[in-house]
Amino acid sequence: MAESGSLPTGFGELEVLAVGMVLLVEALTGLCLNSLTILSFCKTPELRTPTHLLVLSLALADSGISLNSLVAGTSSLLRVSHRRWPYGSNGCQAHGFQGFVTALASICSSAAIAWGRYHHYCTRSQLAWNTAISLVICVWLSSAFWAALPLLGWGHYDYEPLGTCCTLDYSRVDRNFTSFLFTMSFFNFILPLFITFISYRLMEQKLKKTGHLQVNTTLPARTLLFGWGPYALLYLYATIADVSFISPKLQMVPALVAKAVPTINAINYALGSEMVHKGIWQCLSPQRSGLDRAR
Repeated sequence: MAESGSLPTGFGELEVLAVGMVLLVEALTGLCLNSLTILSFCKTPELRTPTHLLVLSLALADSGISLNSLVAGTSSLLRVSHRRWPYGSNGCQAHGFQGFVTALASICSSAAIAWGRYHHYCTRSQLAWNTAISLVICVWLSSAFWAALPLLGWGHYDYEPLGTCCTLDYSRVDRNFTSFLFTMSFFNFILPLFITFISYRLMEQKLKKTGHLQVNTTLPARTLLFGWGPYALLYLYATIADVSFISPKLQMVPALVAKAVPTINAINYALGSEMVHKGIWQCLSPQRSGLDRAR
């Protein structure tokens, strides 16, 4: 399907170009914002704390999602001229693995941040470096483990309907796919979403009494739910009905929605934080920050 000499079923040239442009805009926006976040951590000593290490992990994961989106957007434009996926079968497997690792790391990093904020604001004790480092290592090792399983035979990566990006193949409705989907979803979507929701809920209840609610307690859980929920619904539908009844264009919606998550996360966790915002401003205005330090 993806490597044939014609456009994918259900798509015209303008529609393929439109999807490619949306993916490129999402990729470049996410890369720019998350790169600024990462750069601010590297250049601003005040941000080198255990709590902000979790935000750095999220920014790295989201940068990976944006890179994945950049490849998908570029291949969408090449699809019009070359009429095929330009990177071959092995490229599809690598693209699917890289996208899955960073997506799972982004979801789990959001949950880790939620727990870290709950620990900081509700226990009034600083998060220890050992704890933060352990959380980051667990997030990335767990994400790599689950993303590697389809390469080893439990689950499978294949082209999405447009044929310009690769993800978990939901067209194979068998016991292998179903068992992997439900197990992976519990540990990498339902559990992180629960941790995120409960952490911010408890934090909101505690801090509202003191009137010092300094963080957005609803956006993170909503981002996880609405950013990755469409994928979850698509996969769930595939286990109980024939996914071919859903139009190819509608099947591409979850991918486009998910690729916008890095931008939303950067705005919420980086630009929404006064300290990170200050670090980004220092990176953008190095001469001014140097004068401030001299003073």
